[in-house]
Amino acid sequence: MNRRDFFKTSAFGAAALGISFSPFATACTRNHFDTIIKNGTIYSGDGKPAIKGDLGIREGKIAAIGQDLGSSADLVIDAKGMAVSPGFIDIHSHTDTNLFEAPKGDSRIFQGVTTDIGGNCGDSPFPYSDAYYEANKERLRWGNPFWKDIDGFYTALDNNKIGINYASYVGQGSLRSSVVGNKNIPATKEQIEQMCNILDKELEMGAIGLSFGLEYAPGSYASVEEMIALCKVVAKHDALYAIHMRNEDNFVEQAVAEAIDFARKSGARLEISHLKAQNEPNWHKLPHLLELIDEARNGGIDITFDRYPYLAFFTGLSNIIPLNMRDGSTDDILARLDNPVTEKTIGQYAENRVKQLGGAQKILIAACSRPENAQYSGKNIAECCEISGLDIWPMIHHLLVTERLGVQMAVFAMKEENLNMIYAHPLSMPASDGSVYSPEGVLSKEIPHPRSYGTFPRFFEKFVREEKVVDMATAIYKCTGLPASRLHIGNRGLLIPGYAADVVVFNPDTIKDLATYANPHTFPTGIEHVFVNGAHAISEGKHTGTLAGHTLCRV
Repeated sequence: MNRRDFFKTSAFGAAALGISFSPFATACTRNHFDTIIKNGTIYSGDGKPAIKGDLGIREGKIAAIGQDLGSSADLVIDAKGMAVSPGFIDIHSHTDTNLFEAPKGDSRIFQGVTTDIGGNCGDSPFPYSDAYYEANKERLRWGNPFWKDIDGFYTALDNNKIGINYASYVGQGSLRSSVVGNKNIPATKEQIEQMCNILDKELEMGAIGLSFGLEYAPGSYASVEEMIALCKVVAKHDALYAIHMRNEDNFVEQAVAEAIDFARKSGARLEISHLKAQNEPNWHKLPHLLELIDEARNGGIDITFDRYPYLAFFTGLSNIIPLNMRDGSTDDILARLDNPVTEKTIGQYAENRVKQLGGAQKILIAACSRPENAQYSGKNIAECCEISGLDIWPMIHHLLVTERLGVQMAVFAMKEENLNMIYAHPLSMPASDGSVYSPEGVLSKEIPHPRSYGTFPRFFEKFVREEKVVDMATAIYKCTGLPASRLHIGNRGLLIPGYAADVVVFNPDTIKDLATYANPHTFPTGIEHVFVNGAHAISEGKHTGTLAGHTLCRV
């Protein structure tokens, strides 16, 4: 029995138990629970209004929901004045191998995230080519045997034990790299068939679906024929196709149309990743993007989208290099930066790109690893230029070369009113586009976007409590029931007897994101209790040390 078949037979939902879909049905057979959460305002996760009552947990599952479940339990929590919700599901994260460095899932669990979905933007920590695997199979990675596919990666995570649930897409860029390599060349018919066969196996093992990152190499080098062929494999499995589109600024309307066209021609279900119209000249385009999505939905395309609740995007500074100059290895790209002819071409493109993004003051350098560059961490490029005495392109060139491309940037390119419009739309979900980080250990040295720590608290603080863009029941649905229904991860995302006891207890009046661009390693407030598979992970805002997360397969 493979991992996915095990999940199919072991995961049991409401239908298997003969329970109605009502979130307040009771499946209690004895008056004893591992945990009772009393007097809470219980939101089922399906968008329906809350009820006041108790929730009982037994053996990792929601056991009962009712008006008075008594107090016969190992742990009784008084949740008066608190919202009781399914655990938040982050449908777009880049957590992946960071879970080995921060197995508790620190920056995720403290904001109420109980399930992270990785492998996004075309980048997943699998598959590897046969040749690469054979050359590295004797290596250990974080104490685990080198893996080749999603099954091996999941096994490594489960062996290490993790504090949150995790599932992953297959990254189309990673898939293409394993078969075609990183060069800007067309795939042959045989290579496309090989990629489709590998994808078919990864989906059979339980991958959530396939993700594209069409602003990045090498996934962007794929032909339309190649991408549609892969999406047809996704459709065969009724999995999900997620796309970081080819363009998110000047040609964003064409990019949305292309993403929808892939879904139409393949039959695959579509998730548009972190929808945005970036840079001020493009802000007016967002209403039309939403019209395109609505038209697609009305025309039979199964489509939703997500977005992080911040105005700055976050990516590698190397993304400021023209796409056709990014193929090959890091050394190949650095050689182009060292060549006077190609360096001049790249510099001209980069300076124009900085202007399009709104100027050097809009681009924040997140973190530098080289000691001589520490003075630039957390500074915008204009400030870096003032410190160094260099002009814009020489400054960027210096950072790219000395950091060997490994430096990140946050770019403030979006509009507040557009965020309100996005979250008001019924097909939208909040998602971090971040990763697991920790204030301790090796990950504490990085300077991530604050969304890795604060996405969900910020969503509730700003767009529910302050702006009132959506009501609480709808907001919780966008964080729980909706993403679960898109991902097909089984008995999660709703508070129903028989479902996994991933539960968040939070104070709707005090929940707040405290992470900043200058100090991102800061936990939010207002998340009082978090349960992962019935285990008490966060108690009165503090981690208990339990590691009860699982890798999840599509069922």
